[in-house]
Amino acid sequence: MPRPAPTFTAPATLPEVTCRLTGQYLPDGELPFPRTRPADLLSSLIRTILGQQNTRAAADRQYRALRTAYPRWEAALLDGPDGIEDTLRGVGGGLHRSKAASVHGILSALAGPDEDGPLTLEHLSGLTDETARATLEALPGVGRHTAALILLFDLHRPAMPVEGNLDRLARRLEWVPDTWTGARVERWFDATVPRTTPDRLRLHVAGVRHGREVCLSRHPSCDACVLADLCPSAALLGPG
Repeated sequence: MPRPAPTFTAPATLPEVTCRLTGQYLPDGELPFPRTRPADLLSSLIRTILGQQNTRAAADRQYRALRTAYPRWEAALLDGPDGIEDTLRGVGGGLHRSKAASVHGILSALAGPDEDGPLTLEHLSGLTDETARATLEALPGVGRHTAALILLFDLHRPAMPVEGNLDRLARRLEWVPDTWTGARVERWFDATVPRTTPDRLRLHVAGVRHGREVCLSRHPSCDACVLADLCPSAALLGPG
């Protein structure tokens, strides 16, 4: 018999943590809409692919280079993965080959075997959340995290992308055990954070900013942390 799915419980401090992070990093309560990425879904997906294991500055350079070389994505499809790789390598940023393969793979999948299909993802808007996620994850180079980013920021669906900063936050607050995998931590967030787009947007954006500015992977600034009195790790990691 299949093993029953785990039951996840929201910690008592989740509302207070969300409130403090939102107050610190989104003080006017504004939602990050529209995000400063391309308006159409395919371009947003390609920009997100370029951001994988990359700095924002490098990903922005790569994206600008692609759009300069290929004003229409059909031109990138015709140029092939080697041409896309050369364009990415010219502006730096790393992982040129794998990113070029993913970009060309996405374009090829959308074009179809006859390469005459429309290069668009606009049809995602009419799909359910789960079908839209499955459609995205079926594309080359698109994993659960990338799909969740597109769902949340572009389709405005209540997905909950969890990257290193939010994962680290949950572990330091002892919301989840250190032994859990990143995938299980992501499932925990998805099960415990209120399933509304505004709630998830605020926690994701504020949590990522907190991780980048204060709750660093090494040498966190616990003395400047708005969560210090709620965080069991602050006494261990803070200035001693």
